[in-house]
Amino acid sequence: RYHLSHPQILFKDGRGGLIDDYREAYWWGRDNTPVDARVLSWWDYGYQISGIAKRTTLADGNTWNHEHIALLGLVLTAPPDEAHALARHLADYILVWTGGGSDDLGKSGHMARIATSVFGGHCAESDCNAFGVYGNGHPSPSMAASLIYRLCGSSFGGPEELFREVYVSSHGKVRVVQVLGVDDASRRWAADPAHRECDAPGSWYCPGRYPPQLQRLVDAAGRRPAGSAPAAVPEGDAGDDDDFGAAAAGGDDAEVA
Repeated sequence: RYHLSHPQILFKDGRGGLIDDYREAYWWGRDNTPVDARVLSWWDYGYQISGIAKRTTLADGNTWNHEHIALLGLVLTAPPDEAHALARHLADYILVWTGGGSDDLGKSGHMARIATSVFGGHCAESDCNAFGVYGNGHPSPSMAASLIYRLCGSSFGGPEELFREVYVSSHGKVRVVQVLGVDDASRRWAADPAHRECDAPGSWYCPGRYPPQLQRLVDAAGRRPAGSAPAAVPEGDAGDDDDFGAAAAGGDDAEVA
């Protein structure tokens, strides 16, 4: 309880050196992005982004909306072109923790699992067991094709026409990329107070709505009723379907680490 109430974003490496990457990254965002910039990250870092970087984040530890978290998981674990189709209506930047340990690549199985719980067919199986790293150290086809895999490598894997790397922390623990081709209409729609849905005038409880074009993409991604089975992917077809949100998983589930 004491440990969780005193979160640390600084730590020492094995030789006693100070690793200050996370605070450095948030301060970089504070000093080098527009004040109205929107930052997409996994929800673990939402409070840090809003509290230290002073920027709008799309989710934090108080985000109760499972479908919204699933959408962020879908963006991060989908192939880059599909991820960009959604991200350009949501965010100006994407921030990820990299460099091993409890980084976002290690958490990406959870992202994919939460995504497929809402968007049927994102993974070929209900538990996304084939989204991960095989025992030989190689990524599964679905992970290798994902945006998060390209974001968390030692160097950014692109594509540079969709995302531009703008920051890497001194020890490579944080990477920030800019979302190119942000949809201005969706940005203006989301910023308009008239489009907020609150439970009472002046209330802090405002779940909000997605811009119309984003909502159409969300619907097209294959939302399924809660409790229903995800769409099956025929054997041999994994990774070959060009439809939005198609599964790219494959290989022997027993070999996944």
